[in-house]
Order: sequence, then structure tokens, then C-alpha cells
Amino acid sequence: IKTMKLLEVFFFFLSVVSIDQRLLPVVDAAATKIGSSLVTPAKSNSLTGSKKTLKSTKQKKKSSSAISSSCLTERGGSTMAVTEPKAGLPDTAKLLIGAGGIYTAFLYYGGSTMAVTEPKAGLPDTVKLLIGAGGIYTAFLYYGSLQEDVFRYVAADGGKFTEAWLLQVLEALANVVIGFLGMQLNGPTKGIPLKMFGISGAAQVSAKACTSLALANGLSFPVATLAKSGKMAPVMAGSLLLGGASYSVREYLQVAAIIGGTAVVSMGKKKGGSQTNSALGVFYIVLSLALDGVTAGFQKKLKVETAKAGVKPKPYDFMFYTNLFMLLTALPIALCTGQLFGGSAYLIANPEIMTKVMKFAACSAFGQSFIFYTISHFDPLVLSTVTTTRKIFSVLLSIFLKGHSLSSTGWLGICMACSGILSEMQSKLTGKKNHVH
Repeated sequence: IKTMKLLEVFFFFLSVVSIDQRLLPVVDAAATKIGSSLVTPAKSNSLTGSKKTLKSTKQKKKSSSAISSSCLTERGGSTMAVTEPKAGLPDTAKLLIGAGGIYTAFLYYGGSTMAVTEPKAGLPDTVKLLIGAGGIYTAFLYYGSLQEDVFRYVAADGGKFTEAWLLQVLEALANVVIGFLGMQLNGPTKGIPLKMFGISGAAQVSAKACTSLALANGLSFPVATLAKSGKMAPVMAGSLLLGGASYSVREYLQVAAIIGGTAVVSMGKKKGGSQTNSALGVFYIVLSLALDGVTAGFQKKLKVETAKAGVKPKPYDFMFYTNLFMLLTALPIALCTGQLFGGSAYLIANPEIMTKVMKFAACSAFGQSFIFYTISHFDPLVLSTVTTTRKIFSVLLSIFLKGHSLSSTGWLGICMACSGILSEMQSKLTGKKNHVH
């Protein structure tokens, strides 16, 4: 339990400081208070076991309340004390990251306490949710921003980075390293059927590569992100054609709103905007959506196969083996297409973009770790809520910071797509609550 508490303090420190380094004194004070609660009082013959338990519980509650009060007080009064701009992301981006994580955590936690699978010892569930949501927001908002920067970069000679498969090699490699370390710390699961991991990993890396190829061929990041939010469309189409499934009118309207809104955004850029959407970019994002549907089917079959084998892979088992086969798929493709050496030469010749690519891969790996942290403490529906709202903030962050100029029609499309995304999230939350009750 002490080890888990220390890890939670570390992840809390990492996520909060990466959002805004001005909170360092607050985190330090909070970590000190949590650390003091780890000291177990010496045994005393004059105290019964029940009195010790009651005293320990009161101390934990008092410590949790003190931390929350300290963070709110310090944060509320710190904005006026800043006199110099900080290096890194602009304050607008930091505000979106911080507000997004807090908004998501309290939106879900305030409306659905049924999502917590079981009470855990250690930090309060509210703090755990803030750690998970804050980490996911921080890692993947920066991940998306870096991905856009990579494919919009223009070298001094006018050359651009288009080696999407090399990018997937580096991203998968970072995830394999973190996944392996996590698997060793938690203990690997034996007897895992690797065949379905291989198929699922190959389909998943292909979908991610197609998204990168869409960006490399001129599709704007907001359009690509909104389009990827409509991945339910190919899943529904496949289920209707192959499985004979049926869907409600609301589900059809949700998908239509996302797809229609994305189409409106793609046509709603002002004249003289910084980027146009090419037909080839649209083709790649559609192909990516189709591969998402295929990946979802293979992942379901993977769960069935592991259940038949009588094994239950741990989160880092999934992370390691999935990314291992993603790496084994992307590496030969990058080699055969010449992207491995050509892309590497481009990165060496342009250190600025190499730094962005390395950060991109690191954000992917640490973001996955926060995802598994969230899954380990909460129902998967909580994760769905966090990742869904994160996509909306990614789109807004890109529009405000990357020079995407939208007309009123484009903003109408943003509203349409976001309404479909939020409606899908709300229907999942409602369905889960009704199922629990």
C-alpha cells in the first residue's frame, strides 16, 4: 500500500507540473502531507485495534481535505503572482489542458459514482480520477499538437516530413519499452495467445499510419480528429452487413452529426487559410476509419481467445504485445518503402523536427500508462468519457494555436460534430447507469 501511495504521488506530481510548473510549491506541500500519512504509528498495548483503525481513517480524511484546500487556495491566488512568461506551451494551451482534465473528472465523477469498480486504499477516488484524466489530457493534447507540427514542418530546402511508417516505428518502439518495464514490475502473464495480438496489432498500426498519411497529404488536423471521432460509423456498417445488428434512431443521428459536421468543417475554411484538405488526405482518413472497424473486431476476438485459454492479460501485457506486433509490422514496411533510411536522414538533417518526433513518441507511451492507470481504478466508461472530451479539446487547441481560420460555416460544423460526440458519450453514461440500477 505504501508503494502504491508513493507511485500515486509521483504520477500526480508529473501530471500537475506538466500542466503548469507554477504549481510546483503546491504539489510539494501536498506530497509532504501525503508522505506524512505513510508513517505508521508504533504499536501500543494501551490501544485496541479498532481505535487505531478509527484514528488512521480520521488522519487520512484530514490529510485529503488539507490537500484539496491547499491546492484550491494556492491555485486561486497564484495567477496574479506570475510576472514572466514560461517556456513551452502557451498559457492558453496550459489552461485548456488543466481545465479539460478537471472538467472531465468532475463531470463524470459528479454524475456517476457507479463507475468506480470497488473502493481502493490510498488516495481518494476524486484525486485518482484527476491523476488519470490530467495525465491523459496532458500527454495526448501535447501528442496531437506535436503530430500536427511534424507534418506541417518545412525544412530550409522546402522539404517536408512524409515518412508516416517511420513515425509509427518510433512510436511503437517507445510503447514497447514502457510496456516491457511495466510488465516486469507487475509480473508478466504466461500462456497468452499471441496470434490475435499479431493480427490486432497489424490492423491498429495500419490505421494509425493512414491517419498520419492523411495529415502528410494535406488534411487539416481538426478535420482528421473529428473524422476519427466517427469511427462508430464503420463499426455500425460492418455489424449491419455481417452481424444483422440493429441501432436506434439516436445512434444514427449521432454518427450523422459527427460525419456531417466534419464535412462542413472541411468546407468551412476561410479563404487564405493556412491549409487545404486534399482528396488523397480524405482517402487516407476514410481508410483509417475502415481499419479502426477491423481493429475493433479483432480486439473483441482477442478477448474471446484469451478467455478460452483461461488467461487474463494485465494492462501492460496488452501494451507490450500489441505494440510489439505494431513495431514488427511497421518496421519492414518502412524498410521496404525506403522511409526508414530516408526519413532518418531527414530527421538527422533537421534536429528541430527530430526533437518533436521524440517527444511525440514519449507522449504516446506515457499517455498509454495514464490510460492503464485509469482503467485499473475505474470502469472503462470513465476512460471513454475522458478520451472523448479530450478529442474536442484537441480540435479547439489546434484551431486557436495553429492558425486554422474558420468561417461561420466551419464553426457550425464544429458544433455539429461536437454535439454528436457529446451525445454519444452521454448515451453511454446513461446506459451504464440504467444497467447498474
